[in-house]
Amino acid sequence: MWNRYLQPTTVAQALSLLEEHEGSRVVSGGTDVLVELQRGIKPAETLVDITKLSALRYVRSEGDDIVLGGLATHNDVLASSECAAFGLPLVQACIEVGAPQIRTRGTVAGNLMTASPANDTITPLVALGATITLQSSSGTRDVAIADFFTGFRKTAARPDELLTAIRFKKVGPNQRGIFLKLGLRRAQAISVINVAMVLTLDESDVVTAAVITLGCVAPTIVRAPSAEAYLAGKRLDEATRSEAGRLACGDVAPIDDLRGSKEYRNTTVAVFIAEALQRIAEDRCAKGLPPKPVLLDSGGPKRTAPTAFGGTIQTTVNERAIEIQNAQSKTLLNALRDNALLTGAKEGCAEGECGACTVWLDGQAVMSCLVPAAQAHGAQITTIEGLAKGGVLHPLQQAYINHGAVQCGFCIPGMLMAGAKLLEEVEKPTLEQHQVAISGNLCRCTGYKKILDAMADAAVMQTAEVLVLPEGVKVKR
Repeated sequence: MWNRYLQPTTVAQALSLLEEHEGSRVVSGGTDVLVELQRGIKPAETLVDITKLSALRYVRSEGDDIVLGGLATHNDVLASSECAAFGLPLVQACIEVGAPQIRTRGTVAGNLMTASPANDTITPLVALGATITLQSSSGTRDVAIADFFTGFRKTAARPDELLTAIRFKKVGPNQRGIFLKLGLRRAQAISVINVAMVLTLDESDVVTAAVITLGCVAPTIVRAPSAEAYLAGKRLDEATRSEAGRLACGDVAPIDDLRGSKEYRNTTVAVFIAEALQRIAEDRCAKGLPPKPVLLDSGGPKRTAPTAFGGTIQTTVNERAIEIQNAQSKTLLNALRDNALLTGAKEGCAEGECGACTVWLDGQAVMSCLVPAAQAHGAQITTIEGLAKGGVLHPLQQAYINHGAVQCGFCIPGMLMAGAKLLEEVEKPTLEQHQVAISGNLCRCTGYKKILDAMADAAVMQTAEVLVLPEGVKVKR
């Protein structure tokens, strides 16, 4: 898919490489770039991997602003108390992105650079009035997010520029913000529409200012100016909410596509705006947002520091140091299967949709089909072959056997790696947490009931001193 793989360790090096290698593509999480490359969209001879630029991995408060570094992931936003308190619409959008294995790696900056009107984080960032910082070897410039998107999947960023920061004002004490999304399934769903809004209210709960943004109704994220103007000076009673939704429909001209007709989208826009306004009026903006989202990230071992990547991948797989040759143009999945001869992880979709390829990379559950193999250089990897320890199955593996949770077995390695990572993160998961953990994993056989039963049982088993096998044999842990 690519012939040259470059891995700078400083921002200056990265900018120099982008200037030198015309037509190269930047990769970090890879959740968009690798899908596009595998589909032949915007092919590139050279990938510039910026994951070593640790200075860009942050979410922090700076006075009245929240600032995200260019490598801040969706999980970083979900784990941020500052974002939860002052950037709720963005948090609500991040938890809707893909599935946990996508959110561990996918960056907010990458979501912006892909520039699809269906990308969830763009809509709230436009509502929050974000500013984008772009950096090149010739200097740095800030671009208002309203000016950043120049067309369908087009941005104002030049090929030699790197998106290094995203900044937005904190939602103030007299403001309320919310993000809502309609997808055709509960996870791994592309938006049919999405809505974000930030309202400013006075002490009597009268609207003094409104920003409403809409996704999937135009080539870029758009505002609803008629609805915004109408809300000013009004209380959010039922009649006002309904009229604001009706007016917003006149501000957009959605298209027909596989996910919904233009008539359906218009109806949904009206309903969602009324719903969002009702939740704002009732101060229920955070309804449904878990206080501690499932991350599938146990904050694993610190990376070792081998020599800089130069073509040979030096990594640790299942606690064994190995070297992988001639794999810099492969995905991690293919390198594990073809070079390391670890065939437990499966290729189902090669696009991060099915989860059959899930492994752990430095403590994070990831879709290995979306990880460039070279990102494993210096990393700690666990595959399904390394889940059992000392000849004793992991409690989740044993629970799958006890409950007969396996049929064809193709999806099971990924299911186990996602479920076992949850058990590291949460001691006593709820049913909903189990469901979220495997929301990125598809199974065609079991209907998930036995899998979820096994996951619940494993949560009990992992704290027990004795494991009971199906035949009644007891094994001391």
